[in-house]
Order: sequence, then structure tokens, then C-alpha cells
Amino acid sequence: MNTSCIIRGMGHCVPDSVLTNADFERMVETNDEWIVSRTGIRERHVALNGETCVDLCHGASVAALEKAGMTAEELTHVIVATFSPDAVIPSAACMLSHRLGISGRMSMDVSAACSGFLYALETARALIALHPQARVLVAACDIVSSRVDYTDRGTCILFGDGAGAVVLTADAPGLSGGRVLDVLVASDGAVGDLLTVKGGGSGTPYKLGDTIRRDFFVEMNGREVYKHAVRAMSSVCEELLTRHGLTKDDVDVLIPHQANLRIVEAVGKRLDIPESKVFTNLQKYGNTSAASVPLALSEAVAEGFVKPGHLVLLGTFGGGFTWGSALVKF
Repeated sequence: MNTSCIIRGMGHCVPDSVLTNADFERMVETNDEWIVSRTGIRERHVALNGETCVDLCHGASVAALEKAGMTAEELTHVIVATFSPDAVIPSAACMLSHRLGISGRMSMDVSAACSGFLYALETARALIALHPQARVLVAACDIVSSRVDYTDRGTCILFGDGAGAVVLTADAPGLSGGRVLDVLVASDGAVGDLLTVKGGGSGTPYKLGDTIRRDFFVEMNGREVYKHAVRAMSSVCEELLTRHGLTKDDVDVLIPHQANLRIVEAVGKRLDIPESKVFTNLQKYGNTSAASVPLALSEAVAEGFVKPGHLVLLGTFGGGFTWGSALVKF
């Protein structure tokens, strides 16, 4: 693709309420040492005060627009990556556009679980290639707490809520963001049953008066998901580097999906990228699903972990299964 795709601005937003490992000790049979040793997570922000997907997307989007030096009125497309929108209809993107005070734009949701941001980023790149004057907002958010069974210690300790957003254009006056060099995404539905949220879909519909079943919440075969996640994320990152004639030595920063520390460390080792180059913030947020990568990227830039001139490698893996990688030059 010859048309440039520039990140003009980034932002993130999380709920105020925090669940610590100590809180989980009172909820399920677990303890801080067990959680930290197996996941690296110490706390996670959760929407306990009624915050919704659109609320967090709005916060992240306003921050991204401010960093980009743009107004919402300048946007031509709005994409939201989520599996937990406020409603089935209208879409989160339509609701977000309304909250931003704009109408008449293409607005749509993308559903690829934890890989949602990279899927939406690839969609935005295609739109910009077709319409070089486009100004695309990509927001990624999941209120995972709305789909977590807080009696299931195998899943409830892992997830948090959050949002990240980027504004993308083909041009970038006074570039202070990053140039998206390439994105590579993939999927395999044959193993999708290893990580599911089925309840409420047309395949498992509800009737008025039905009680909520277990399949309404995240169900996961953790051991198998771990193996697929490490293998797929490492492989797609290697494939993308090879496609551009690059090696791990060319990578200044690796930002993998913040699922848990064991997966992050395993991916870093497979790619032979030193720990000092791997950015993590899962200890504060847990696994925020679609928001994980943009939230981490936004924080890494804000904290100076990512600096001008850095080549950043992004990697992700999510339910479906879906996975992907991206290269961004700052």
C-alpha cells in the first residue's frame, strides 16, 4: 500500500474503580501470591459505577483528538473494536459518533475479541488507501467485567475494563505520532470453542423469563489458550518482520497483548527480544481485551518508553481465534 497511514494522536481511558488481588481474596478461593505468580496482575480497573463501552471510548477518543490537534467534526470514519458494546443495536460506533457530536459519517463496530484493535487498524488503513483525505478514529474498548463470572477464579482474576483510541490520517503536519508500516492479521475458527462467550447470541438465544446461563460469561480452556496464544503471536510477529526484511535487532519496543505475564514473557523469549524492550502494564489493568494493545501503546508513548525514531512491534491474540501484528515507526 503506497498511501501513508499516520497515527496523529492517541489516548486511553479506564474506569475509576479498582479491584485488587486483596479484593479477590474475599470473593473467591485465591490469594495475591497465587495471582501474581501466575499472571503478573496486581489490580484491574472495572466499571463498577455504570460506565459503559461508549463512555470509555469517548474518553479515549477525546484524548486522542486533542493529541492530534483535531476536532471531532474533522473525522470522516468512526470504527469501534469491541465484543461488549452498550447494545446490539445501535452499534457502539454510532453511539460514539453521536457522543462526539457528529453525524453523517461511516460508523461501524469490529468484533475480533482481544485482536479487535489490530483488525480495526487494518480496516482503517484500507479506508485511507481508498480515500486519502479520510480522517479515521479507531477506538477499542471492552467492558469485560460485564461478561465475567465472579465466582470462577480461573477467569475473573484476569480481566479488567478500559479503552484506547487513535486518530489516523494519510498526512501528518508536524508529525508527533507514528507511521503504521504494516499490519498482518489472521484467524482460525476451528479452535474457537477454547475461548467463548456464547450466551445471548442467535445460536444460544434467550426467551423472556429465562435465567442467565453459564455460557453468558467468558469460558476458557486456559492451558490450551496459552499454547495457541504464544505460538500464534510469536509466529505472526516473525512473519511480519520477515516480510520487511527485518530482524529482532531492528525492534526497539515490543508491545504484546497484555493477557498475562507468562504469555508476554514467552512471546518475548520466542522472538528473542530482551525484557528491557518489552512494555507491560498488565500489572495495573489486567487483560482489557480489545483495549489492551492501544492502551499499552498510549501509555508507552506517554511515559517515554517509546521514543522518536523507535520501531515498535505490536502483537495480539484473541478469541475466535484471531491474532495479528503491526509495525509502527515513531
